[in-house]
Amino acid sequence: MSTSQNPTLDTFKGLFNESEFVYRHLGSNGDKQADMLKEIGYDDMASFINATVPDAVRLKKEIDLPLAMSEHTALAKLRTMADKITVNKSYIGQGYAPVRMPAVIQRNVLENPGWYTAYTPYQAEIAQGRLEALLNFQQVCIDLTGLELAGASLLDEATAAAEAMAMSKRMSKSKSDQFFVDERVYPQTLDVIRTRAKYFGWDVIVGDFDLAKSGDYFGALFQYVGEEGDVKDLTDVIAAVKKNKTYTSVVSDIMSLVLLKSPADMGADIALGSTQRFGIPMGFGGPHAAYFAFSDKAKRSAPGRIIGVSKDSQGNTALRMALQTREQHIRREKANSNICTSQVLLANLAGMYAVYHGPTGVKRIATRIHAFATAFADVIKNAGDNNLNVVHDQFFDSVVVDCGSEKLATQIFENADNVGYNLWRLGETKISVAFSETSDQNDFNVLTQLFVNKSHDLPEAATVSLDAEHLRTDAILTHPVFNSHHTEHEMLRYLKSLEDKDLAMNRSMIALGSCTMKLNATSEMLPITWPEFANVHPFAPVSQVPGYIEMIDGLQEQLKAITGFDDVSMQPNSGASGEYAGLLAIRRYHESLGETNRDVCLIPQSAHGTNPATAMMMGMKVVVVRTDDNGNVDIADLTSKCEEHSDNLGALMITYPSTHGVFEEGIRKICDLIHSHGGQVYMDGANMNAQVAIMQPADVGADVLHMNLHKTFCIPHGGGGPGMGPIGMQAHLAPFMANHKLFPVHNAQKDCSAVSAAPYGSASILPISWMYIAMMGRDGLLKSTNLALLNANYVAAKLKDDYPVLYAGKQGHVAHECIIDIRPLKEETGITETDIAKRLMDYGFHAPTMSFPVAGTLMIEPTESESKEEIDRFIDALKSIKAEALKAKAGTDGWTLENNPLVNAPHTAAMITDGEWAYPYSREVAAFPLSYIRNNKFWPSVARVDDVYGDKNLMCSCPSIENYM
Repeated sequence: MSTSQNPTLDTFKGLFNESEFVYRHLGSNGDKQADMLKEIGYDDMASFINATVPDAVRLKKEIDLPLAMSEHTALAKLRTMADKITVNKSYIGQGYAPVRMPAVIQRNVLENPGWYTAYTPYQAEIAQGRLEALLNFQQVCIDLTGLELAGASLLDEATAAAEAMAMSKRMSKSKSDQFFVDERVYPQTLDVIRTRAKYFGWDVIVGDFDLAKSGDYFGALFQYVGEEGDVKDLTDVIAAVKKNKTYTSVVSDIMSLVLLKSPADMGADIALGSTQRFGIPMGFGGPHAAYFAFSDKAKRSAPGRIIGVSKDSQGNTALRMALQTREQHIRREKANSNICTSQVLLANLAGMYAVYHGPTGVKRIATRIHAFATAFADVIKNAGDNNLNVVHDQFFDSVVVDCGSEKLATQIFENADNVGYNLWRLGETKISVAFSETSDQNDFNVLTQLFVNKSHDLPEAATVSLDAEHLRTDAILTHPVFNSHHTEHEMLRYLKSLEDKDLAMNRSMIALGSCTMKLNATSEMLPITWPEFANVHPFAPVSQVPGYIEMIDGLQEQLKAITGFDDVSMQPNSGASGEYAGLLAIRRYHESLGETNRDVCLIPQSAHGTNPATAMMMGMKVVVVRTDDNGNVDIADLTSKCEEHSDNLGALMITYPSTHGVFEEGIRKICDLIHSHGGQVYMDGANMNAQVAIMQPADVGADVLHMNLHKTFCIPHGGGGPGMGPIGMQAHLAPFMANHKLFPVHNAQKDCSAVSAAPYGSASILPISWMYIAMMGRDGLLKSTNLALLNANYVAAKLKDDYPVLYAGKQGHVAHECIIDIRPLKEETGITETDIAKRLMDYGFHAPTMSFPVAGTLMIEPTESESKEEIDRFIDALKSIKAEALKAKAGTDGWTLENNPLVNAPHTAAMITDGEWAYPYSREVAAFPLSYIRNNKFWPSVARVDDVYGDKNLMCSCPSIENYM
């Protein structure tokens, strides 16, 4: 059998070698796989897979996908789709605007694997670069909103508004179950709020300011600037509703806040919105980082992550995730939200936009946008055409023109389309023209010609037409970081300095269980910056985006072939959003049958913390099912719970292979049992990397499954996001997938509300997964899954004598990940899983997943992309650490359990080069415990971070520069 390393050279098929990418993606081939198979007692892959994957779940046929295609062939095919996308000049607005991403940021962050292949910064000592970038983002949000704290990003503006509603209920002292929404809010935001409110049991009341003042609400949300672009001071209405114990939120255009009075100055408790305008392409809807700012007293009720400032063991300033979604695994159904993936990469881009431009630069851009709108409005007003009227006197970027008749409005709208401009219709006679950072003199000529039949040039004077009462008077972006990096050299070096502080996949293996940190190939990443995929508005006319729809449809067909489901919804823009959309489809299905009582959700005790949190958000009652000693669902307990709750059983949420990394033999029986009691099976797709081309979730009985495209299907983790979590559904659930008010999803029912702001979620990153599946093909995907299973079992076999492997299947095998038990070593030596995680940094590795799903353990997932050589280095590191722990226990060479390389890890360059050395082990042992490290040493930039200090002294804004000296 030929491989790309040794192709057949006597045929053109061999010479073209279309499956070459498969062997680029796989870390080991041929002899290396044979060596690993031999290590675990097998002569060939087939016999190993037969012993590892239960026959009862095995797929007895090939999946219905083409064979692998080469990188250039796949890119060429995707290019034909991109060519069918028309990128008009967008003046649509409605929460999305064309931007200019600075090239230095695009090349050195967005297109740089040092940034996009990093993991969520749970291990702070090797994530100081990303943490600083996120702290910058938080500072931007704090400065512009005027509030005391801000999170490190949420998924999008609409879901952030829904989170504000939920937070208002937690914080408000009102007994009401009504939530007020400003009638000026964007339709997509209102739609998501209504979806979320229904299953919390809250009523959404939409109206004007008078209705807000007169009603009894636990929370109120106002739009600033409104859907029609109007700017209204919210001070009075916020003061009035707060007298009624109403918690207030303001949805704000981030760019407008550069000029406008801040939400805090108007009395808001929460401010939120999208940061897309800070240099992030529209991307047909995403990904975009939402900001979420709030008062200090609300920090324990805020959704998502907050980055905070602490100190390390040497007394130096160090950053960490101060409040984070890891709390879900403790709080579970009592968690503030189910958010797991945020939008870290996009938040970093937006924050760096502010760093690069600085306060003067962003004010120049915001003022230019507003001055364009003002000049255009002046042309309309001065044209002497009684048919045309500017609707609002106070606006930021959007000018709404009432054309007097539907006929004239249609004519202007269609003429604009004909010359390459997209405007927005607001009713029969109104047209909105939203100016942006990219607006130029030529646009002004064209737009004025369209409306008044005469081309106008921009006036010499740039006028700010906003009344003084609307303008902010306080300074923004005063911190040195926003005033130091405005030349490209300075910016380039700043970005590089941050990148060098972080351990990402471009340095070494990140073997995080359940997180599937695999290769994010360059050819997969290239298309996301093609202008056709990057620069299209999500509400552009359908006629302009057939290529986009073709690509999305193609990915849906690929995922249907892989999973066996009848339909796929692409709207959920994270795994947690996919969980929500999946349970939403189940609840809607039960409602369609008149069974609204089916609100019990069974969840195994081993499940991800997001599962019970999601069930709670769907208004379901969580009933925990026990697991047995092997990590499987306890069938007897499940049967008992099914019988107890039979009349009200709504769903079972189950991860497969299990969260314990094992193929459960009884999965078909489990699904049949749930169905026999009228429930539906939701399968969590976190561990789908063990399924592809070997089994299909639909085939074994799952009704709905969310797929983490940022795991199994190669969208990079981006330091903690973006992600995508589309759901596959059986035919009976498909009618209940999320739709969209403004851009109907072509395979969804009309009356189903949305779960995300954009119709296809974060559409611009979908080409990554399309490319991966196309280049792997049915043959490559099978090889990929086989090797993922082999690598995990090889790790388990090599480590089992040093660290007990906690769970295994009947044949003693794990699935794609294994859990090693640190508790016996801790009992013997006092060395903890945290000590091992920190010491691994000295060996050049990121720690595996700590203490999940079992406290005192490490969960290891090597994936198929890692070579045997890299895996062996990782194994050697863990074996060496075990030996170090035993040496500390024995007291050899003066080592003690209180003073040894593990408890003092990680060791920074400053510690190693310090004149005094107060440790019983050598500097050599501290920095270079194994010989391979000398060739590729990664130095943690801070020593062990003091979490307790950070918790007691919570600080979540940029510290002064003196703190770093």
